[in-house]
Amino acid sequence: MGEKKLYYYRIFDDHETLNFIKSSLPHNEVEHWLKEYESSHQKYLNPEFIDYLRQHDPEAEIIEVSDISY
Repeated sequence: MGEKKLYYYRIFDDHETLNFIKSSLPHNEVEHWLKEYESSHQKYLNPEFIDYLRQHDPEAEIIEVSDISY
């Protein structure tokens, strides 16, 4: 069985909050579900969008990104 690809995206919501998400869906599918979500919600909030996206991709989640220096 082939390995499932994971994609990582940088997104901003209506509060200009930056989050990073991972999903098994390619960019065009995430864009599709984002447009669907925006058409049915007055405000776009990243945690709520991730909950919505999980209906179509159970692996979707917000991830923490930390800086590292060496």
